[in-house]
Amino acid sequence: MKTRFLTAIALALGAVATAQAQAPAQAARPTIPQVCTNCHKAAPGQVSGYFDNVAFKSQSIQLAIDKVAEIVRFDPKSLKVVDAGDEKKVEQLREIKKGHEALIAFVEKDGQKWATEIRFKGPIKTPPEKLVNFDALAKIVDAGPGKSNVVLIDSRPLPRFEQGTIPGAVNLPYPAFDKLVDRLPKDKAQPIVFFCQGVTCMMSPQSLRKAETLGYTNVKVYREGIPEWQTKRAAVLPPKFLKEAFLDKDIPHVLVDVRSAEDAKAGHINGAVSVPVDAVKSAVKRFPDPKLMAPIFVYDGKGGPDAQKAAQTIVASGQKNVLLLTGGLVAWQGAGYPIATGATATKVAYTPKPRPGSMPVAEFQKIATNAPADWLILDVRNNDEANAGMIKGALLIPDEELAQRMAEVPKDRKIVAHCATGVRAEMAYHKLKDAGYTVQFLNADIGIGKDGKFKVTPRL
Repeated sequence: MKTRFLTAIALALGAVATAQAQAPAQAARPTIPQVCTNCHKAAPGQVSGYFDNVAFKSQSIQLAIDKVAEIVRFDPKSLKVVDAGDEKKVEQLREIKKGHEALIAFVEKDGQKWATEIRFKGPIKTPPEKLVNFDALAKIVDAGPGKSNVVLIDSRPLPRFEQGTIPGAVNLPYPAFDKLVDRLPKDKAQPIVFFCQGVTCMMSPQSLRKAETLGYTNVKVYREGIPEWQTKRAAVLPPKFLKEAFLDKDIPHVLVDVRSAEDAKAGHINGAVSVPVDAVKSAVKRFPDPKLMAPIFVYDGKGGPDAQKAAQTIVASGQKNVLLLTGGLVAWQGAGYPIATGATATKVAYTPKPRPGSMPVAEFQKIATNAPADWLILDVRNNDEANAGMIKGALLIPDEELAQRMAEVPKDRKIVAHCATGVRAEMAYHKLKDAGYTVQFLNADIGIGKDGKFKVTPRL
């Protein structure tokens, strides 16, 4: 009997070991964006990504690393902040724009990352004689391929190029430079201008250096790149990229047909709004708030002056993501893509995709008002804020305490986190999601009275 018992235990332990060996290993969290690995390596005690949010009340910084959110705590009394090589006061974190490249050095303490230093990338240094400014580049673009022998090269990866580029540019992604050198001109004396994602992007300066190493003698960089260009001019994209990079992926956008209403009715790209070219100037006030950076595509019949005029009017109104459809409707049809007929929309409508994990305001209000048994509202504000008023039935755990008190959050209920503005709530969302909770967060401003009554104001 004893022998059989021991044998059974051994078999059971063997089965567990086999199952563990066969189980897929959990993917390690990235510590550096994939695109950056072409030039940089991940290092212990560091995370790098794109600055997303800072919450001083919970002393937390959120970085976006590809599709992962990394939350790092900080002590405002000891955190070192360096922006473009200059040391700044910690309070200036409030002024950093979302999407700015950042590197955080940290130490582990009580199972959390604590930042000791955060560095924001400054402009890449390029000799002045190697630079081309906007005015010079605009003359090159306006001259066109027939009158200018300058080769304009977009050094960004293909997915970025597909989202729009400077007119006349060809794509030679820096990460694949060595494999695609055949895209460079054969004449090594021919002028080349590289550009990429702005002054902190190193892909175009590095492409310049590689080209010079290959013997090219007339190479320059438009270092302000696409970000500056789109504050002054429209970018361009062909029908294939409009369809594959935006329409097929159901990315929210505005598609503007600037031909006459009659022509638009006879045939248009599905989803287009009819705004004849002469009506664009008065219509721009009804376009999405420029802060939303909505992709706005403009087309006419053949990609002619009407589309260019309309696009420039839209850019002048403050929009920074305006793109011309190369070749207009004729090119769209020539690519074999479908045409819709009949009445088009006459009102510009744009609804941006919500941040991952965010809950619609109306749904939150319904939960907060009716208190369904399968939902729990998690208030992640601090105690002083909560003392001024809490939603009835909510559980208070300040965001800075959540990692240590997560066991207090029930896993058998769905969770929606809120704070005062949505910043800390989003950080709490990522912590709970990583721990296996079914969770969402409210991305909105919310005020709560002593009686528990609340007012929610959606955020852009």
